[in-house]
Amino acid sequence: MIPAMKSLPSEGAPSYFRLRTALSYCAPLFVNGIALPFFPVWLAGLNFNDHEIGLVIAVPMVVRVLVTPIIAVLADHMKERADVLFWSGGLSLLTAIALYWTSDFWPVLLVYGIQGATYAPYVPVVESIAMSGVRRWGFDYGSMRVWGSITFILSTLLGGQMIGMWGGTMVLPVMVAGFVLTMLMGVFSPRIGPTRRANQPINLQPPTGNLRSPQLLVTMIGVSVQQSSHAMLYTFASIYWRKLGFSGAEIAILWSIGVAAEVMVFFLSKRLSRRFSAWTLIFFGSSMCILRWTLFPMNLGFIGYFLLQCFHSCTYACVHTGIQRRIVASVHETQESSAQGAYYFYNGMFLGLMTLASGYLYAWLDIYSYYVMAGTAAFGLAMVVFARGLPSHGKAIGGAHGVS
Repeated sequence: MIPAMKSLPSEGAPSYFRLRTALSYCAPLFVNGIALPFFPVWLAGLNFNDHEIGLVIAVPMVVRVLVTPIIAVLADHMKERADVLFWSGGLSLLTAIALYWTSDFWPVLLVYGIQGATYAPYVPVVESIAMSGVRRWGFDYGSMRVWGSITFILSTLLGGQMIGMWGGTMVLPVMVAGFVLTMLMGVFSPRIGPTRRANQPINLQPPTGNLRSPQLLVTMIGVSVQQSSHAMLYTFASIYWRKLGFSGAEIAILWSIGVAAEVMVFFLSKRLSRRFSAWTLIFFGSSMCILRWTLFPMNLGFIGYFLLQCFHSCTYACVHTGIQRRIVASVHETQESSAQGAYYFYNGMFLGLMTLASGYLYAWLDIYSYYVMAGTAAFGLAMVVFARGLPSHGKAIGGAHGVS
């Protein structure tokens, strides 16, 4: 279980904290629900080749690697972390508008890379606010995070209908609308003050570790390597399914069912946390990831890929829930944003590198490049298994929290 911190009786959570945090997840995942499946289709409409599409998708991920940890550390020292959300959403909106005036490779690469920098801190800061709610007032993480996934499903289904009618030209207008929502949520998101310091009169649990814990670092890197195996899916799945003759609505359904399966895991996260350790969730999800990419090159038809997309509940949601529990069990709240930033650093770095490589792998091996993704997931799992046996700083990690 994620440990909840006890606050003073006089200090309650901000009004509608759970609702406002859930909506803070909804705004960025509305954007992701359009950009992730359909932005590559927009790029293909500009006649970019596989190498160019892979590079354009990869560059923002690499840029996030540089930006996210810096902004996350600054957010830990700000009076209100939620202020970052307004500026992140507003600057990202400007880059989305700028894409209207770009159609050549290098301008698109530049503008989309800048968007990667401006958009980078949004989700980590929302995660930080949510986890502070878990620590201080005992809110359930899954019940807040799940609404972002539901929004992703709805926006993807909407995008599938729109791309069937208007093709890739619908992507930019919907992205602009999404970034307007992120700006609004930057205003509406709960204000909970700075992260707690040890000298504040709040009875917080003592830290169980820190960001230099070898166990935590290797675990975050291993999970990030495993998650990077999704790069091929994120970049070329929609293009591949269109080649198979699937309609825009069918592609949207395939993306949506994966996230719907993910939603079920978040709904059940409290029950799963009581029954399974964080390590078990990560090990199981990573093993299912290997199986998923091993089966993907087979032409399974719509029903087959529908079932295979349900594996996303394991390969992403179980692993994500597990690593969040390991982070909370390993660092104090004063390092919450920094820990989230570090995780997003590793996640973005490996996902960006694998996305860049996927353009070349897909051009070389076509659909069989998913076997490389299976090997990548296996390597990430091996790293996490290795991390499980490493020592960690702080006696609490070696005790009850070490097996959470």
